[in-house]
Amino acid sequence: MKILVRLLKLMAPFSWLIVLAILLGSITVASNMGLLSMAAYLISAAALMPLLVTLTLAIYIVRVMGILRPLSRYFERLISHDVTFRLLAQIRVQVYSRLVPLVPDVALRSGDMLTRLVSDVDELQNVYLQAVSPLAIWLIIVVLTYNLLLLFSPLLAWIAVASLLVAGIGVPLLSGLLARKPGQRQIAVRSELKAYLVDSIQGMQDLLTSGNAREQSRKIARLDHDLGQVQRRMATIMGLQLALNDLLMNGALWIMLVLAIPLVATKTISGVYLAFLALLILASFEAVAPLAQAMQSLGQALAAGERLFAVLDTVPQVLEPTKPLPAPNKLAGHRLDFEHVHFSYNATDGEVLHDITLHVSPGRRVALVGPSGGGKSTLVGLALRFWDPTSGSIRLDGQDIRAYGLEDLRGLFGVVAQDTYLFNDTIGGNLLLARPTASKDELMQVIEQVGLTDMIQQLPRGLDTWVGEQGLRLSGGERQRLAIARALLKDAPLLVLDEVTANLDPLTERALLDVLDRLMEQCATLIITHRLIAMERMDEILVLDQGHICQHGTHDQLAAQDGLYRQMLSIQNEIVTML
Repeated sequence: MKILVRLLKLMAPFSWLIVLAILLGSITVASNMGLLSMAAYLISAAALMPLLVTLTLAIYIVRVMGILRPLSRYFERLISHDVTFRLLAQIRVQVYSRLVPLVPDVALRSGDMLTRLVSDVDELQNVYLQAVSPLAIWLIIVVLTYNLLLLFSPLLAWIAVASLLVAGIGVPLLSGLLARKPGQRQIAVRSELKAYLVDSIQGMQDLLTSGNAREQSRKIARLDHDLGQVQRRMATIMGLQLALNDLLMNGALWIMLVLAIPLVATKTISGVYLAFLALLILASFEAVAPLAQAMQSLGQALAAGERLFAVLDTVPQVLEPTKPLPAPNKLAGHRLDFEHVHFSYNATDGEVLHDITLHVSPGRRVALVGPSGGGKSTLVGLALRFWDPTSGSIRLDGQDIRAYGLEDLRGLFGVVAQDTYLFNDTIGGNLLLARPTASKDELMQVIEQVGLTDMIQQLPRGLDTWVGEQGLRLSGGERQRLAIARALLKDAPLLVLDEVTANLDPLTERALLDVLDRLMEQCATLIITHRLIAMERMDEILVLDQGHICQHGTHDQLAAQDGLYRQMLSIQNEIVTML
């Protein structure tokens, strides 16, 4: 019930449009009732061969109802679908906006997130289109039918109300009970199937290489079979609903005739109204028909709503400040300080970082080196406020970074990571993420700086060439150089290079390091790497081992010491010698 109430509250901004759509839907059903019943009366009355003038009103009512029904139906569908799509767009934006601050801690597979953003949100259209609106229209029609039949006989009026109540409440409740668990199961299986499909498509090359593509296909086939079984059960329930509705509709028609005929015989009701009464009750069941699907759809919508609210109710670990400081000047230099920073992902696990202190100022280059898994990349996430330190502080120009708006803070950083994501867009489009207002000449300038000019010139469409999903149409080195070009274009005062040359050959690596040298002259630069390349260019090197800074100094100082740095340097030199 709480989920339903929350879903209904989302409709509040569109309440007057929803009321208008319900009114138009009620007019549609009422005009059909008037059309059929008055047409029956007209035929019956005409059979008695009265004066034509006595039938004028009935003729005009039939004509008006015949025109009013399609018009009201058209505008009702137009308004109701417009409201629904606007509502879904609003919910989808809310869910996506909530996912953004949860990254990278959101514990959902990409396929599951896609299902929540697309399928689950789409499922919510059933709350209004197939539940709220049909239910309101049905109530209005019940009242209208009762009052019309009350003009002829209270008994007929109550019989009509009873039949409409049984068909409108009893059957939907029965179908809702039968469909509740299958509906929830359908949502869960569909989400799992989509997650498997996304994983399979993204990892297709690895599946083919490892020879597990067939096994993955069998898993998908099993999930598809489970989904098919649930859908067949839902279809069976739907068939039962339709059969019961038809049974009740025809039963109400016969009961109405059986009770009305004696009233006609005793002249309590004029015989000319017998067909009128029969078709009136028959037409009123048009308002009942959507309710059969309503409860079934409502169960699925509530399950989808529960999954969406689970995302919306998740409190992000990192929160925006209540009163953020003014945005820092991006054109000025900035100093970044880690002061006795400790960090753990949760209270039950041990610390990933322990008592980290480092200082990066404009024009200064600080390298963090050490074995994989030592916590180097976690430091980058802390600087960007993907997480907050467990204790200690990170300061920007003396101010705690938690005092700045997240967008303002992250706008100061130019980050190049080993696994930088490239969107399924053009080369130019991926570059413009760094600076949307950049000109084509500025794009070509950074392209030239990273050594991609020849590659771009060989492409028929140049910067307008699509890179494919995750940049798969480019080589690993080209993707990395494109990521560096994006950082160059952003020209941020704080530069973070996380394994930036890991996918490059030695010749290209040296050339790019020269380019980065020029970029780093005015920036406060933090370099994350396990490869001790060009370390002699660093102002300070911090050796990170299992979350601790075990050594710090310049390249010459550390190379002369007996410690982890010299061990890493010796191993690297041995590998180079072997090559």
